[in-house]
Amino acid sequence: MDVQGKLYICPTPIGNLEDITLRVLKVLKEVDLIAAEDTRHTIKLLNHFDIKKPLTSYHEHNKREKGKLLIQKLLNGENIALVSDAGMPGISDPGEDLIKLAIESDLEVIALPGPTASTLALVISGLPTRKFVFEGFLPSNKKERREALLSIKSEERTIILYESPYRVKALLDDMLSIFGERDIALCRELTKKYEEIFRGSIKESINRFTQDDPKGEFVIIVKGAEKTKVNSISEEWAGMTIKDHLLKYTDEGMTKKDAVKRVAEDRGLPKNEVYKESIDI
Repeated sequence: MDVQGKLYICPTPIGNLEDITLRVLKVLKEVDLIAAEDTRHTIKLLNHFDIKKPLTSYHEHNKREKGKLLIQKLLNGENIALVSDAGMPGISDPGEDLIKLAIESDLEVIALPGPTASTLALVISGLPTRKFVFEGFLPSNKKERREALLSIKSEERTIILYESPYRVKALLDDMLSIFGERDIALCRELTKKYEEIFRGSIKESINRFTQDDPKGEFVIIVKGAEKTKVNSISEEWAGMTIKDHLLKYTDEGMTKKDAVKRVAEDRGLPKNEVYKESIDI
């Protein structure tokens, strides 16, 4: 019987190269092939630790074709290490798809522990850590981003978001508009020389990053909605269906479009869910 290869999920440092684990180094030295999100980025890591192994690219734009090729190599007995540019492969990157393919092909997948920006930022934020939800990158389109924020407006758990420096100001503006004031922590350049943790309110963070152009990838930790506030809103509309709620506003002179938006905000629901109830009005 042919021996199948193993897929190793290898977290890499998010900034400080000393954060790599001994076990990850051992695996990178022993596998037959390393699949990297950006080979130009990964080669610097390998050179630093004097690791000389074949590299192949596996990223968002070639994952369909390359994924099949990598699975075939695993089936043929090659051991492959999957790495992303930084942190844990499979979290907000195309590694998720390769892992799924490997599991569907009955291949052994071994995940190694290591650095990940989301939990590091959560722990250092000073915000509640007992319960949290990871949302990753929200849509870059303004309308879709606002809809995504509206859908988590009533979330009581601490929220973890990722954002690029080019969109962080727009995200903060939308958060203030939809969430209102909340405690927040903006973490950038984690583990690097210019690491910064900004703790304060959403409005304070807007002021901070309006004065200085944001640099580096951001992990944003947002305090969840207050339970008492969420309950008071839900009780206000508890005896009314979504359709009756819509009719209340349209009878007051609102357009149906504005009524849908308002009801979604009142009830902490996605707009598309409210829109379905408005179709036959």
